[in-house]
Amino acid sequence: MTAGSIASTELKPPIRRVLRPIQQFIQTESSSGLVLLASTAIALLWANLAPASYNTTWETHASLRLGATVLDLSLRHWINDGLMALFFLLVGLEIKRELLVGELSSPRKALLPVMAALGGMVTPALCYLALAGGTDAARGWGVPMATDIAFALGILALLGRRVPTGLKVFLAALAIADDLGAVLVIAVFYTDSLQASALGASGIIFLILLISNWVGIRWLSWYGALGLLLWLAVFHSGVHATVAGVLLAMAMPAWSRLNLPRFRQHLEETTQELNEHGDPTGAVLADEDLLYRVMELRSACTKLQPSLHRLEHDLAPWVAMVIMPVFALANSGVSLAQVGSGLSDPLAMGIAAGLLLGKPVGIVLGSWLVVRVGLASLPRSTSWGHILGVGLLGGVGFTMALFIAGLAFGEGSRLDTARLAILSASTLAGVAGFLVLRRMPPTRLEE
Repeated sequence: MTAGSIASTELKPPIRRVLRPIQQFIQTESSSGLVLLASTAIALLWANLAPASYNTTWETHASLRLGATVLDLSLRHWINDGLMALFFLLVGLEIKRELLVGELSSPRKALLPVMAALGGMVTPALCYLALAGGTDAARGWGVPMATDIAFALGILALLGRRVPTGLKVFLAALAIADDLGAVLVIAVFYTDSLQASALGASGIIFLILLISNWVGIRWLSWYGALGLLLWLAVFHSGVHATVAGVLLAMAMPAWSRLNLPRFRQHLEETTQELNEHGDPTGAVLADEDLLYRVMELRSACTKLQPSLHRLEHDLAPWVAMVIMPVFALANSGVSLAQVGSGLSDPLAMGIAAGLLLGKPVGIVLGSWLVVRVGLASLPRSTSWGHILGVGLLGGVGFTMALFIAGLAFGEGSRLDTARLAILSASTLAGVAGFLVLRRMPPTRLEE
C-alpha cells in the first residue's frame, strides 16, 4: 500500500465509513437468525418427542466454587443468568457505540428510531394489560415489549433490494433503543428484593471500572476480571445478574491511545521501509529491522482500536452463533399438545395482541408523530409501507421476550403458555412483515 492509496482510502465518502460497522453488524445478526431458527426447531422437536429427556437435561445442576462462594444452579439458570450476561454485555456495547458515534449520537438522528422504539414498547404493554391486566398473568406486561434483532434482520436479508439500506439502519437503531428500554424494565420492574451489601459491592466495583476507564487502563483482561466480580455481586444483590453485562459495557473505554495522524505516520514509515528494503522476495524472518517495524505497526493498530470496539468485534460471533442458539435450545422447548387451550388463555392473548398489533401500531404511530411535526424525516428511499413492514417485524419478540417471560413467571405452566404464545406470535409477525416488505418495489443499489 502506498501513501497515495492511503489517501484514497481516507477520501472515501463519509457515508461509507459510517455505514461499514452497521453493515458488518447486520450481516452477523442476519446469519445468526438462521442458527436461532434451527435451535428453536430442535428444541420443539426434543420437547415434544422426548419431554422427560428435555426437562431433565436443562434441570441438571452444576456447582461452581469461587473462594467461600458456592453457586449451585441448573444448566438453564447457568445459561439464563451466566451466558446471557455476555449477550447483555454485547447489547450494552452496541448501545454505547450508537450513543457515542452512531444513529443515536445526536437528538436529530436518534429521534425517529427512539420514538418508534418507545411507541413499540408502550403500545404492546397496554395491549397486554387490556387483555391480561385483571388476571394473575398481569406481571408479564413486559414480555411483548422486546424485538429480536437477529430474526428481524435475518428476514430483511431475505428481501434483498426491496429493503433500502436506510431501512436496515433504522431497524438496527430501533432495536438497540428497544434493548435499552428492555434492560431498564428488567432492572426496575423485575427485581423482587434487594440485598443492600451486595448492591453496595456492585456499586463499588462499577465505580472502580469507571475510574479504570478514566485513568487510561485498556487491558481487556482487567475489565474481564472486574466484570466477573461485578456479575457475582449483582447476582447476589437481587437485581438480575445479566444487568452486570450492561454495566460493564458502559465502563468500557471508547477512546484510542493513538491518534490517527500518529498512526498514519507509522503506516507511511513502514510502507517506505518496505519499498526501499532490499530484495522484495527475501525472507522476512531474517530481516530483524523489518520485523521490528512490523511489530511497531501492529502495536500501533492495537492502540488505535478502542477497547469497546475490539471487545464488541470479538464477542459478536460468539453471542450470535453460540450463546443465543444455546439460550433458544434451553428455553424454546414447549409441548405443542396445549396449543388449543393455551392460546385461548388471557396471558397468551395478551402476548399475541402485544406483538401482532401493539408493535406495528406503536412503531408506525411513534414514527408518524415525529415526522408529522417536522422533527425527523423517513430514511432515504423509504415509504410508510416500509415502516409498516418494520413495525410488523418488530413483533418478532423471541430472545428478549422469552427472557423476560422467564423473569415474570418462573418455571411452570404459566411460562409454558407464554413461550407458546411468543413462538406463535413471533412466527406470524415475521411472515406478515416479510409479505408486506416483499410487495415493496426494488430500490436502486445504494453506496
